[in-house]
Amino acid sequence: MDDNSEKTIDQVYERLKKHAELTGYYLNPDDKFTKYLIRSLLINQKRYGYWACPCRLASGNRKEDADIICPCVYREPDVEEFGACYCALYVSKEIKDGKKQAEPIPERRPPKRKRTVK
Repeated sequence: MDDNSEKTIDQVYERLKKHAELTGYYLNPDDKFTKYLIRSLLINQKRYGYWACPCRLASGNRKEDADIICPCVYREPDVEEFGACYCALYVSKEIKDGKKQAEPIPERRPPKRKRTVK
């Protein structure tokens, strides 16, 4: 089966949606946009071997990119403060329900020279 087929994307979408809601998050209500992000995650999985955030430049080094493996470590503070994560895959209930609009989110990830790899 094609790793990026519509069937695969739909299956990943359903799995992510269920998991997100069990953990207090929601997927972006724009299904087309959300599936585009999922397609990008699957491309990164094939390219790097892990789900690097599709909206950030991954290095290809899993240790170096550990903070941006989806769901990234910045998801919680981004959703709490802005109602969505950096790439807007995960959103708050208010955004999911259309009571709030997503807004631009500043990059929390420090520049490479300031990051420490554990």
